[in-house]
Amino acid sequence: QVQLVESGGGSVQSGDSLTLSCSTSGFSHRRYAMGWFRQAPEKEREGVAIIDSEGATNYTDSVKGRFTISHDNAKSILWLRMNNLQPEDTATYYCAAVPGNGGYTGELLWKHLELFGFWGQGTQVTVSS
Repeated sequence: QVQLVESGGGSVQSGDSLTLSCSTSGFSHRRYAMGWFRQAPEKEREGVAIIDSEGATNYTDSVKGRFTISHDNAKSILWLRMNNLQPEDTATYYCAAVPGNGGYTGELLWKHLELFGFWGQGTQVTVSS
């Protein structure tokens, strides 16, 4: 059974950093793509960063150069390191996974984020100015 549990959210000031963690179970990171998504109040959920089973990463433009997605297959953990946080980063952050990269890799998977079907419960990040 695939399970994803996020942690590490909190309330910070503009310019601060946070690292989100997602403990995973029920699957191997070598066979799944994983990602971080976020949803702000009254906004649609958006993809933040993804990493496919071969380690290729993609980011939404607004976080490039500030956020880093990584994982440790042996420890079954997915991370999102967030630097220079801004108020517009305020959202509930979710980790997600899709088996077999959804049939895509790299940038092609980024165009098919709707394939991510396994979700965690979310962790809140609030950034104040």
